[in-house]
Amino acid sequence: MTLSEAQHTVDQWIKEYGVRYFGELTNMAILTEEVGELARIMARRYGEQSEKESDRGKDLGDEMADVLWVLICLANQTGVDLTDAFRRNIEKKTTRDHARHRENPKLGG
Repeated sequence: MTLSEAQHTVDQWIKEYGVRYFGELTNMAILTEEVGELARIMARRYGEQSEKESDRGKDLGDEMADVLWVLICLANQTGVDLTDAFRRNIEKKTTRDHARHRENPKLGG
């Protein structure tokens, strides 16, 4: 699925099942909440915190998809074409950082 297809799929789902989009600020708060849930699993599974029993069965991919879902909702609501935005972002990073990471002694490059 492309980013454009994902944006269309989310929009169709909202229209068919979701009644309407939540407001942009509500979705921003929900995005923050979803990122927090992802961070909790990452910190416990890959970081120094011990993983709680209740977190062991959590699907990391599903948590990432929750973040992506709300981000796509925000893009749809604000008129952002994620395909174009992502393409421009990669171009920006390539121009700005084309040698930066290879020359970073901290990365062993």
